[in-house]
Amino acid sequence: MAEVTVTIGGRGFEVACQDGEEKYLHSAAAMLDREAGVLVEQIGRIPEGKMLLMAGLMLADRTAAGEDRVQRLQTELAALKVELADVRANPPRVEVPVVPPHLFEALAEMSAQAEALADNVEDAI
Repeated sequence: MAEVTVTIGGRGFEVACQDGEEKYLHSAAAMLDREAGVLVEQIGRIPEGKMLLMAGLMLADRTAAGEDRVQRLQTELAALKVELADVRANPPRVEVPVVPPHLFEALAEMSAQAEALADNVEDAI
């Protein structure tokens, strides 16, 4: 077991943790220290137990809000997956406009005129 000293609210605490877990302990202690720092800044010097309790509650509140957000996003993601599956199962129809018949007639007429001009040019040469 590793012994680590962490500082929370300006006070040092000796904490034991599993070997290799020191990084995570320091990270968690830093989060708690930030919350404790806010309390000390707002209230001033407060008893150690109360500071740790309030800082822990502030972190728990932040964690609960994050969990609520994750839950909402998971629900939204599930709904989007259902919507995507429905679109894949029933793809929307895409209608392509049909070329009007009179356009074919006009192109055929233009082609005939071009051939006639080519014939005239050929005869003239």
